[in-house]
Amino acid sequence: MRIEMREGYGGTGPGAITPDGCAVELYARLPVGEEPDIIAAAVPAGAHILELGSGVGRVTHPLLERGFTVTAVDESADMLARVRGARTIRGPIEDLDLGETFDVVMLASFLVHAGDEEVRRGILRTCARHVADGGCVLIQREGADYHTDVPRERVDPSGFTVRIASVEPAGEGVDSVRAEYVFPDAVWTQTFLSRPLTKEQFESALAEAGLEVDTYLTPDGMWVRAVPSV
Repeated sequence: MRIEMREGYGGTGPGAITPDGCAVELYARLPVGEEPDIIAAAVPAGAHILELGSGVGRVTHPLLERGFTVTAVDESADMLARVRGARTIRGPIEDLDLGETFDVVMLASFLVHAGDEEVRRGILRTCARHVADGGCVLIQREGADYHTDVPRERVDPSGFTVRIASVEPAGEGVDSVRAEYVFPDAVWTQTFLSRPLTKEQFESALAEAGLEVDTYLTPDGMWVRAVPSV
């Protein structure tokens, strides 16, 4: 079946490629970072988490192991086929309306930086629509130098190299970013659109969706806990 790519997005390498250019086989290989620890420290034990953009379950599975209940959402059936132990829902995040609320809504993977402003607005409205009274939204932002410290690369201890090869202006405040993942036996690339957001622009986008920052969870400001505006 031919997958319809989102405009401005693409990917290469072995296996299935999702509409936003992510390679399923690549994400199945990527190690778990510090995300589960950050999330677990920021929310109540045993919370029900709505994970928007779950992918193959790289973060889902560690959260399940920590005793959380997770509903995993992704627009790729190939990604969701790798998720185990969680309820899965397929569809675009910006259109999601489950008619229910959750203790925690999680938006990782820099999805708040969607190049299309209407998509971003839809994503944040989805977050606000699904967070329960007294609940919170966890959002992962890009680092301060994400668009300017280029090219750059990092060699992972497990033996692969991840490289931000280029960031090129794509018009209207949006950049086209090309990432490369080099393993001993395979290479994947992803090209995607990203809109830089200052702290002020980020907080303004939250406010537009009826959310506000509760606290910045990490010293670099990349992880944020937001709550519904009073």
